[in-house]
Amino acid sequence: FKDRQPAERLTMTLKSAGVFLAVCVPFFFGTIWAIVDVAQKDFGTTGKKALWWAVSSVPFIGFMVYLIFGFRKGKKTN
Repeated sequence: FKDRQPAERLTMTLKSAGVFLAVCVPFFFGTIWAIVDVAQKDFGTTGKKALWWAVSSVPFIGFMVYLIFGFRKGKKTN
């Protein structure tokens, strides 16, 4: 990396940042969606709601676990 020209290093850095954003941003929005969805649903008890909120708050995998196992368990409140 040190033997490269400054412009080449900047290009590599921007590519790395682009890949990082392309991977992280969808997971971030998925996590936000899951947290909001849990807040809008009734899971029967406060404990179950807290559990699904904690699961959905885990970065990267929490929203996928919630989507697969918890999404249909809650009922939308009016």
